[in-house]
Amino acid sequence: MYEKFGQFIDGKWQKSDNGETYDVINPATEEVLGKASKASENDVNKALKSAEKGLEIWRKTPPWERAKIIRRISDLMRERSNILTKWLTLEVGKPLAEAAGEVGGAADIFEWNSEETKRIYGQIVESRFENTRMYVKYSPVGVVAALIPWNFPIILASRKISTALGAGCAVICKPDIITPGSVMELMNIIRDAGVPPGVVNLLSGDPAGISSQLISSDIVKKISITGSTRVGKLILKQAADKVQRVTMELSGHSPFIVFDDVDMNKVTDMAITAKFRNNGQVCISPNRFYIHESKKDEFTNLMVAKTTKLKIGNGLDKDTILGPLTTEKRLEEIETLVETTKKEGAKILCGGRKPSGFNKGYYYEPTIFDEVKDNFTIMRQEPFGPLVPVLTFKSMDEVIKRANDNDLGLASYVYTNSLEKAHKVSERMETGTCAVNTPAVAFAEVPFGGMKQTGYGREGGSMAIKDYLNIKYTHFGINY
Repeated sequence: MYEKFGQFIDGKWQKSDNGETYDVINPATEEVLGKASKASENDVNKALKSAEKGLEIWRKTPPWERAKIIRRISDLMRERSNILTKWLTLEVGKPLAEAAGEVGGAADIFEWNSEETKRIYGQIVESRFENTRMYVKYSPVGVVAALIPWNFPIILASRKISTALGAGCAVICKPDIITPGSVMELMNIIRDAGVPPGVVNLLSGDPAGISSQLISSDIVKKISITGSTRVGKLILKQAADKVQRVTMELSGHSPFIVFDDVDMNKVTDMAITAKFRNNGQVCISPNRFYIHESKKDEFTNLMVAKTTKLKIGNGLDKDTILGPLTTEKRLEEIETLVETTKKEGAKILCGGRKPSGFNKGYYYEPTIFDEVKDNFTIMRQEPFGPLVPVLTFKSMDEVIKRANDNDLGLASYVYTNSLEKAHKVSERMETGTCAVNTPAVAFAEVPFGGMKQTGYGREGGSMAIKDYLNIKYTHFGINY
């Protein structure tokens, strides 16, 4: 499946210098999908030189021309949605319907940034002097290293690539070794849309080695990473040596707060949508469920009844709601966390095991816990899987304090029919995004990112492109 790809450098596919490859596994069957190209150090150097040349072409391309090309990428993504969708299902394991949703959202991001390209506004500041003028102008930051995770490879690649292209930057993207084909297929679309050679490059292979070599290069001026807090800290330390710009969207551990004045049937539907998308392997997945003590039994009874009806299976089956976890490592970590949570005193209401009838694949039943306490491991360690720990609370102030008692601050969810509570709780949540009475927060037109150890910078919305631009102020003297 990967023979037509390789390393995407200077606008064309090429084998790695040393000819090395690595296996890519289908999580639904544990079969090898194919062997993907593994970049050498020389391949990384070639990509750096390619991006350096591509930058000089792209930064001089007028914004309206850049916008047309970026918009063409979004059009081609929609035309080739079926191809991209299948790649996501085969590599990530997510159901076809979810994969199609990711492709559509990614196309929206390219469309949004095609429009933002034409709206990079400078500024004229009224000078305090009669014979001078003060101008503020934006220019592209330079070559960007885009480090892309495996859980949403197309949408997260699109956020980074489209924003960089809109700003006039060149890009070297590094997909995860777990899901390279999804991003490789996107490279073909970018090429076919008319992006000049060298402007967007791809390196496939050892994540740590490639990332380190990119960041240590004088050519790379900015890093954009979506990943774990642990990896983000390592990247930030290395970037500090060259004072490189960094946008980081790292781990999350989102609270899901349900007050006693809502329709529990509707809320549990939204909880299932938010929690089990991509089998919980989502940075904004709700992971700590705080339910008002008077409604906890109703909430858990409905959640268990609905959760046990979710069809588990291969994502290629159109009836599948829950596919496999993406990696064997992820499955093992989920199994360990479930056992730890049980030992710490939690009660399993449903799930807690591999589903019967699956001899192959990294499948795990969605699991709901009761009798969970704030000091349990699952309340600190991001589950990144289909685990639902349920706790209770008495008052608004109490639950806000408990929900904010975490080093991570990406997303939060609040459910109430009280306008006062909705405003007060959402404003006091120490998270970069907050969903009130809805399961959805991430869209092309709004800023996405977090607080605290979730990182800084934003992707999406009208603010994101500023992170890919340098500000230049000129004080211009005029002789009369």
